Amino acid sequence: MLWIALHLPALSLESFMATLASEPQAAAQRPVALLEAHRIASANAAAQALGVKPGLKRATALALAPQIVLGQADAGRDATALLPVAHAALAFTPMVCLQPATTPGAACDTVLLEVQSSLRYFGGHERLLQRLHASLRPLGHVVRSASAATAQAAALLSRVASPPHCTDLATTRQALEVVPVWLLGPGREHWEALQGMGLRTLADLLALPRVGLARRFGEALLDEIDAALGRRPDPRDPIVLPATFESRLELFARADTTEQVQQGASVLLERLVLWLAAQHAFVRRFRLLMHHEGRGSQGERSPQASALDIALAEPSRDSAHLLVLLREHLARLQLPAPTLELALQADDITKRAPPNQELFPTTQGEREGLTRLIERLQARLGTDQVRRLVAVDDHRPEQASQAQALDGRAASGGSGGGRRAARSTAKHRRSLAGPMPEASHGEVGERPVWLLPVPEPLAEKGAGPLLEHRPLKLLAGPERIEAGWWDDALAERDYFIAQAPEGALVWIYRERWPLSTRASGGNAATVGGWFLHGRFG
Repeated sequence: MLWIALHLPALSLESFMATLASEPQAAAQRPVALLEAHRIASANAAAQALGVKPGLKRATALALAPQIVLGQADAGRDATALLPVAHAALAFTPMVCLQPATTPGAACDTVLLEVQSSLRYFGGHERLLQRLHASLRPLGHVVRSASAATAQAAALLSRVASPPHCTDLATTRQALEVVPVWLLGPGREHWEALQGMGLRTLADLLALPRVGLARRFGEALLDEIDAALGRRPDPRDPIVLPATFESRLELFARADTTEQVQQGASVLLERLVLWLAAQHAFVRRFRLLMHHEGRGSQGERSPQASALDIALAEPSRDSAHLLVLLREHLARLQLPAPTLELALQADDITKRAPPNQELFPTTQGEREGLTRLIERLQARLGTDQVRRLVAVDDHRPEQASQAQALDGRAASGGSGGGRRAARSTAKHRRSLAGPMPEASHGEVGERPVWLLPVPEPLAEKGAGPLLEHRPLKLLAGPERIEAGWWDDALAERDYFIAQAPEGALVWIYRERWPLSTRASGGNAATVGGWFLHGRFG
């Protein structure tokens, strides 16, 4: 077996700094420290540069750095921040577990994963480590990794100054000899007595009789050492991935603008992406919940929470793409009140193979680019404002299509209407690339993409049509259309493709009846003549 331990030495401080996402300048420049029992538990580099060290009292820290941002250590917040790390590990192996904290009441800060069966798939131990750290990088944690033949040994070695990577039991036992005794749970409990006896490393303990160690410090110390050395079984329970995603982030300072909300939501989006990667899934819809500050104005109270639902035209787990969509939706949102807490929820997912990394552009890649453009337009303009043309079974050109709201299936090219539109566009491009054959009666000829809202009458000269006082050259036609008798919108036309003197192609038609007056519903109507109905691009 081969275990990898991911130790996050600054997890508690990093999980608190994530709550400063609504004011990123405070986290990046100001000193930050955490309090536990009115004493400094941890501090960032800016605070330590001002003399704020762990163990100082709160008043002393404020005297040294009046501008310091002080937060309270929270084991629950740390556990929430560690969970995405475990989800990232699940993308490499199903055997992922959490290492219990050595100090009672403290939060867990180490994730263990067994990777022996995954090495060949990911290209070996070194390659797997590189990909594992790359997947964790968006979370912004300081991660120290170690490898060992046992889970307990990997957890211990990840806490030393320079964590080693041991791939067999012999090198694992050799590396354990220099591990400090205080890293063991019972060793931390009896540290003063062990230090007084000159026992500082595991090698010092292993040189003593086991019976004496058990009598003086208890069997638990020997059990932990034996588990690390591989002398006794050390069963672990793997974590179970939740069926739906939900993650919360309580902001340290209230968010008054949507830009501040976006900063906090970006942390939750990275967690969502890792949860999706753990089960090789893609999200189709997610919801951002914003819990607001309760306040009243002229007898009216602001809502306690508001929700922002985001639907994707094509399932995705690209964090950059999801963040762009969220930004576009937030740009159109007016916050009813300052936001104090964010929550991201997702349960509409689909599992499928990851997208192909293309060397050359393909039809699938071009469709994906179009889909993302449509998603951004819907996010910015509204879903109802982005529409598509669908074919209608009607021979009359003005009745042969209608605009409909664009759904996800149509955007991804899954509908028949989308395929028909693609074939029509391709056919039109072929028509422009070469000579145009003449269409016989009853045959459907080439049709332009752009139609005039109302056909425009054309002047005539010698029975030939004129466009802007210049004659048109007929290239193809006629295409005869007789339809509309069922709805009192009769169309009896002969369509032609014509060319203007400057080379532009237009679509014109001539009424089948000559210029005259014929009865239509009891009224006299003038029919006949040439009309301009469309233009080719």
